[in-house]
Amino acid sequence: MVLFNLGGPDSPGAIKPFLVNLFTDPAILRVPAFLRGALGRFIAGRRLKPATENYALLGGRSPLLELTRQQADALEAALSGEFEARCFVAMRYWHPFSAETVAEVAAWEPDEAVLLPLYPQYSTTTTGSSLDDWQAACAAAGLRVPATALCCWHSDPGFAASTAAILRRAWEAAREALAPDVPLRILFSAHGLPESIVKRGDPYQWQVERSVEAVMARLGLPGAEHRVCYQSRATPQTWIGPSTEEAIGQAARDRVAVLVCPIAFVSEHSETLVELDMEYRDLADKEGVPGYFRVPAQNADPDFIAALAGLVRQARDSGRRLCSWAGGRQCPKAQSDCPHARAAQASLTGSPGGRRETVPARRARGAGIDRPARVQ
Repeated sequence: MVLFNLGGPDSPGAIKPFLVNLFTDPAILRVPAFLRGALGRFIAGRRLKPATENYALLGGRSPLLELTRQQADALEAALSGEFEARCFVAMRYWHPFSAETVAEVAAWEPDEAVLLPLYPQYSTTTTGSSLDDWQAACAAAGLRVPATALCCWHSDPGFAASTAAILRRAWEAAREALAPDVPLRILFSAHGLPESIVKRGDPYQWQVERSVEAVMARLGLPGAEHRVCYQSRATPQTWIGPSTEEAIGQAARDRVAVLVCPIAFVSEHSETLVELDMEYRDLADKEGVPGYFRVPAQNADPDFIAALAGLVRQARDSGRRLCSWAGGRQCPKAQSDCPHARAAQASLTGSPGGRRETVPARRARGAGIDRPARVQ
């Protein structure tokens, strides 16, 4: 099993190269290649000071790798009685990179692999980028292992139920702290995306909304008010909304307390520990929100780990090389950047994603993830 995540700097000196890796990723910065390097480094330079200040609040480093390894250890233990398995971690923008993890996997010599991104909702900017990077690293190392890639698990019953249980505990604690006459509104906050990426067919926003529906259906609080919002805008483009800042401002005008639930993050990191816990709390206080509370991320919560184990079992039993939490494609036709749609197009054109095939892509094709001969 390979768990994929964003990664984070492990020291103050790693913050700048981490940001450069992030902003020079073609899945993130969608400009012509000849501009991307210089522009990405410029953006990283502009973001360095606030990022350094944020990580200083966390001791100069991100906790994400440590927490992801805890999830990996717990998942490995959860499946240990069923088959011989090891769980590896591959990060996208800081160590351990895919190339490092590929070397570890090759040394262990597995018979098969399940590729499990720790992003419940698929986006070309997260899961798509991580799987492409993994495939290229496998090709460079000559690693060919039969693999099943799990593209998304936004509405998986285990994920929804475990998230709802954590949310319910936070709701009860918030209600206990509030006066009985103060209403409480749940804000499901997800990382934002530029609107242009969604309009091109990225399924992320649609999948976030499905996650919220699935969690609310299992929460057991009929009539509980909730809203979806998006945080972490990073560029001057128009981003999907409403923003979490706007949702907090609306709560202040409505005189309702808020319980913020991260719906697209399953581990604590700077965007939960700093942005949600500090920056948005300060904003809520300034705006006069009558109460501000936050639902913790799943981390290694036992029910969440059990949900991940269930996803691994389903992926292994699916008979597919690319699968969703429910087997085949779940996204509507309008979401043309769904990986199943891209795989279908690739089968017609002979190139990954149906796009013009570069030399690195030709080398990567079939490595690590053997592409399906047909859409199942």
